[in-house]
Amino acid sequence: MQHAGAGDPVAGKLKSDSERCQECHGQDGNAEDSRIPKHAGQFAGYLVKQLQDFQSGARRHEIMVKMAADLTPADMADIAAYFAGQPVMQGRLEHENPRAKSLFESGDPARELASCESCHGKNGKGRVENGVIYPVIGGQNKLYLRRQLLNWKLGERKNSTEAVMNKVAKALADDEIEALVDYVSGL
Repeated sequence: MQHAGAGDPVAGKLKSDSERCQECHGQDGNAEDSRIPKHAGQFAGYLVKQLQDFQSGARRHEIMVKMAADLTPADMADIAAYFAGQPVMQGRLEHENPRAKSLFESGDPARELASCESCHGKNGKGRVENGVIYPVIGGQNKLYLRRQLLNWKLGERKNSTEAVMNKVAKALADDEIEALVDYVSGL
């Protein structure tokens, strides 16, 4: 699986430092603050899309809009290549949750709810299919995952392909979101 994209990871390491990406997201893309996303091993194309969405206003975040504002396409590609080239983020599953595992692996056919795994791949390590990048979510920071699911559920975030994440998140009860966040962050 090719994560790095077309950018230059050596230049990306320097740019991610000078552009202050590493201050929040970690030198190796493993942000220590659970509210901030990890980028380690994420698909470069996904990271570039998010930066473009911050620039265009398709995705809102007060700090990230400012951070992305002056990045050139080459800067984005290089920074994304650097983080994508790091070992894929890993979590530590602290306890089993059969309901969350079932939702993740099988979804809920009675509610026409697809499994997380059907898009995000085995253990949430992402995949690319028909040109669509399904990001790595397994091992992602817990509070970040929770905030994003709630943002999609409330319609505050709308930048997933065909608004699929808005549909999925709206179908989830609050306790299911909590269980999934716990489970996915541990993968």
